[in-house]
Amino acid sequence: MKGIFEKVKGFIDDESGLTIVEYAVAGGLITVGAIAAFSALGVTVAGVIETIDTTLTANQPAAG
Repeated sequence: MKGIFEKVKGFIDDESGLTIVEYAVAGGLITVGAIAAFSALGVTVAGVIETIDTTLTANQPAAG
């Protein structure tokens, strides 16, 4: 019986698995942050491109 308790205590004291979980959580947070940043940046870039398109279309020289 003592061997089982020692193994359970050793399993509880083992922290090597925590490192993997910490890296997974950190990776998830970085991914969510990157998606949010690219989403916000995409809207801004689309607005700038639309402004450039409108300006160029309005200032076209007359044909002929």
